[in-house]
Amino acid sequence: MTFSNNLHCVLIFMIISYLTLILFASALDVSTTEADAPAPGSGHDGLLPLAPKHVVIHNVVENGQVLNVHCKSSEDDLGMIRIPWDKYWSFRFHVNIWKSTRFRCHFTWYGGGSHYFDIFTVARDDTPSGETPVCRECIWEVGKESKDEKTPMCRIDGDGLTRYCFEWDD
Repeated sequence: MTFSNNLHCVLIFMIISYLTLILFASALDVSTTEADAPAPGSGHDGLLPLAPKHVVIHNVVENGQVLNVHCKSSEDDLGMIRIPWDKYWSFRFHVNIWKSTRFRCHFTWYGGGSHYFDIFTVARDDTPSGETPVCRECIWEVGKESKDEKTPMCRIDGDGLTRYCFEWDD
């Protein structure tokens, strides 16, 4: 009888461990791709816990140079990426269970200096009461900066028209 109870406990423990491993593995999945132009209407449907996210970076630097990008979170380092002018690059991930996911990127280009920006934060991009609407596909235009405009990081809303612009985090 005791052996049977111990066997059940071990079996339950193994099942729970397996399910937990699957949950965390899917939450930390990160992939990178070169993206085509994103479709308008990629909206605000990322509210579910562990929601999949797709960050798209569009190189629109004023001088038409290649944009060098190095993004990382506390769990993932996406490496150095070179984005030609007017091209897109993207990566996908899931917000972690603690809702603490943050991707910080370092941007450089010829004649543009060296700048840092948090390309994804839960507080701004995945909280209904945040500065911007929740995004499942977070589309960013990087590098439009002029003497009059000092907000070179703009997230484009799903309608393709509304822009939420920010200064560098330097």
